[in-house]
Amino acid sequence: MSANSFDFNNKHEPLLIVISGPSGVGKDTVLQRLKERNLPFHFVVTVTSRPARPGETHGVDYFFVSENEFKRMIDEDELLEHALVYGEHKGIPRQQVREALDSGKDVILRVDVQGAATIRELEPNAVLIFLTTKDEDELINRLKSRKTESPEKLKVRIETARQEYKRIDEFDYQVVNRENVLDETVDSIKAIIQAEHHSVVSRKVSL
Repeated sequence: MSANSFDFNNKHEPLLIVISGPSGVGKDTVLQRLKERNLPFHFVVTVTSRPARPGETHGVDYFFVSENEFKRMIDEDELLEHALVYGEHKGIPRQQVREALDSGKDVILRVDVQGAATIRELEPNAVLIFLTTKDEDELINRLKSRKTESPEKLKVRIETARQEYKRIDEFDYQVVNRENVLDETVDSIKAIIQAEHHSVVSRKVSL
């Protein structure tokens, strides 16, 4: 190549995007709105050992498996990351992520803060987005309004959230999911992904 020539490579490498944050910040709601936009992303379906709840569909909301099947997947290294989250086993299927990346699609994972740290350790080029609320009071109000936990479990979730906020520096971006402006949150995440595709720093994933 001569000194006066340029090698332009406009091919975008697929990104591995992790959306995380404390319980109650609205991760599932944000992901649902992203899906409704029909964007060209692959949304990883998590494996869980808990039973399906009313309205949930196997293979869409989660892959629902038995405790024994979940343990087998761990033993055979089929999970990229797994954890016991508030008494529920959840994991990310390794092959699903690899196949989506090989197809050229950006891959979006939804994991807890501990899981995000594991993904970063396995794949330093992953893009980590920390979803949060305006302030702690708003987060507590959201958790209370769900009315899905006993007072004792609610206290655990609030204390866990406080500890998770201390790890925000481990992430690449912070997005505030404010009340009643869900589309603004989704637009912010979309803008981050678009910017990363134009970055001069390679985010090539090697899972």
